[in-house]
Amino acid sequence: MSAQRVLVTGGAGFIGSHLVERLLRQGSSVTVIDDCSTGSIENLQAVISNSRLRFIHQKVSECSDLSDIITNCDFIYHLAAAVGVELVVHSPIRTIQTNLRETEVVVEAAAHHSVPMLLASTSEVYGKSQRAGFDENDDLLIGPPHLGRWSYACSKLMDEFLAMAHAKESGLGVIIVRLFNTVGPRQTGRYGMVLPRFITAAKTGAPLKVFGDGSQSRCFCYVMDTIEALARLETCSQARGEVFNIGSTDEISILGLAELVIQTLNSGSQIELVPYQQAYAHGFEDMLRRKPVVEKLFRTVQFRPSTPLKEIIERTAQL
Repeated sequence: MSAQRVLVTGGAGFIGSHLVERLLRQGSSVTVIDDCSTGSIENLQAVISNSRLRFIHQKVSECSDLSDIITNCDFIYHLAAAVGVELVVHSPIRTIQTNLRETEVVVEAAAHHSVPMLLASTSEVYGKSQRAGFDENDDLLIGPPHLGRWSYACSKLMDEFLAMAHAKESGLGVIIVRLFNTVGPRQTGRYGMVLPRFITAAKTGAPLKVFGDGSQSRCFCYVMDTIEALARLETCSQARGEVFNIGSTDEISILGLAELVIQTLNSGSQIELVPYQQAYAHGFEDMLRRKPVVEKLFRTVQFRPSTPLKEIIERTAQL
């Protein structure tokens, strides 16, 4: 049975807002805490007047009611985090502080009040590994600290370690999910997300800017598939204390993605290759592949993301 009283941190974000809508549809009462630094209240416009939704426009770490809110919760989804490659590269201090501070206060309160939670982590924690597919038990290879690119991966990995430490020492019922590239309606290209950038360019006739030579590949998961996985994990007792990959396993190069967006939207846009040094900064390192192994997710909750990429592009562009 789904929890009746749920806290969603980062609930005004791209993924969070879809999750909030899902929770309200199934009858839960939802409290959202979000400072809207990367999210937006507009993402919740369809449900903001719902009597079962309480919205608190504030940082989680500055919310004086946090302890009382968590005391009266059945489950917590902790999604609040710094997001986007551009934000990570250009604002590493903000990235580290946001990820560490907000998670620390939520995890400690959840452990103190014995409220189970789901912690959203990221595929970035796999770092520079060159594996064909990433498994939850793989060793992690993080880049050096003088490259801000890796501050996000390292800070989210520390979130995982902290949550698991509380699981071991205080019995916190935590579920950790490593989200791979999640895409869909409401995602903004403001912080470097590639698909909304491509779609916006294709719809306006502007060039689609592909960084590097475009051979780097990704797997793009439809946001509603991600939400389904999260909802199933929430109600699965066997998921507590475990780490799960959530993502599509259909791999495509970024150059191939640009071509598919142009084709799907019947756009006249051209593709422009942009060197990494021009797009970001000297020494920027990118992962050549980022494909999840999702067998553990399927074994546990009998679900794997499956929405075709062409359909995702159409829905994201709202054709």
